[in-house]
Amino acid sequence: QVQLVESGGGLVQPGGSLRLSCAASGSIFRINVMGWFRQAPGKQRELVATITSAGSTDYADSVKGRFTISRDNAKNTVYLQMNSLTPEDTAVYYCKANLRRRLYLGDDDYWGQGTQVTVSS
Repeated sequence: QVQLVESGGGLVQPGGSLRLSCAASGSIFRINVMGWFRQAPGKQRELVATITSAGSTDYADSVKGRFTISRDNAKNTVYLQMNSLTPEDTAVYYCKANLRRRLYLGDDDYWGQGTQVTVSS
């Protein structure tokens, strides 16, 4: 069994910052890519940022220069530092991990339950 638990969401004023965390736990042999996605009301879920086990990152154009993704491989945890937030960043943010539970098993995607981020004055 694998669980991804997010934390750090909340209400923030425009221009403010938040830091999201996502910790993976359970039976894990190796975590490949970890990432953050978001889904605003009435919209499709979209990619925000990803990071490989080696630390290579990728960002959506809408968050480049404002958001920073990082990870602690020893803790199986990924972070998303969000700065200069705008109301357009309001969404439920989901953590995703592509991982292998056992050496002899394939790689699968796991999702967290989501954490709400609301940017409003």
